[in-house]
Amino acid sequence: MAGRRRPAVPAWVLAVAVVGAVFVLFPLVAMATRVDWPNFVTLVTSPSSVAALLLSLRTSLAATVACIVLGVPMALMLARTSFRGQRFVRALVLLPLVLPPVIGGIALLAAFGRRGLLGQTFDFLGISIAFSTTAVVIAQTFVALPFLVLSLESSLRLAGTRYEAVAATLGARPTTVLRRITLPLIFPALLSGAVLSFARALGEFGATLTFAGSLQGVTRTLPLEIYLQRETDPDAAVALSLVLVVVAVLVVGLTLRTSAGSALVRRGLAS
Repeated sequence: MAGRRRPAVPAWVLAVAVVGAVFVLFPLVAMATRVDWPNFVTLVTSPSSVAALLLSLRTSLAATVACIVLGVPMALMLARTSFRGQRFVRALVLLPLVLPPVIGGIALLAAFGRRGLLGQTFDFLGISIAFSTTAVVIAQTFVALPFLVLSLESSLRLAGTRYEAVAATLGARPTTVLRRITLPLIFPALLSGAVLSFARALGEFGATLTFAGSLQGVTRTLPLEIYLQRETDPDAAVALSLVLVVVAVLVVGLTLRTSAGSALVRRGLAS
């Protein structure tokens, strides 16, 4: 009902929530006060900074595409099938969420490095992955993929299977059901998961440094550039950090907007 009141929230809960918000926002405000505003444009447009930003955008977009290609089938497998050991598989898929990024980089080196399990085969074929731009994309995909899978799996479970079942009873093939029913149904969640994956890839540091190194124009992404500038030019590091914060805020805003759209779609289907 339009006039229905929302349930009251205890005052102490609101007080603790305010403290939590201040805890999150205060360091960001403090960082903004340290920015050398008169020289801000100069600091963020240096050749090394621009190269790092452009590289981060390119590799993050490539990693997001890889997450979509790999994540959609993985989410469908977890949400629409049932098999022995499914919980264990889900735990493995989501492992990079809790795995320290440095350990992820070491694992990628063990798999794709020159002395790794597949590295020697690639080396025989004349393909070198470690310490290349491809390594950056692989590292970013490794850490960002669970965000897409988790978002899509939740959306698939909430959407249910009734529309897909109706389409199947009408003679639609599984691929047709996926293309005409399932994907349009979860598209808002797919977009939201892709945005989250992009944000995670953009901010990736540990796995990238361990697996890809820090070569300017090749593997030195914006987080690595900030880390290096912190030792040589702290003003540039703070300015670049603010740029990354602004990008993150925009990404979070887009994610919230797409999440709201997803909720509206589900509400419309339920009515």
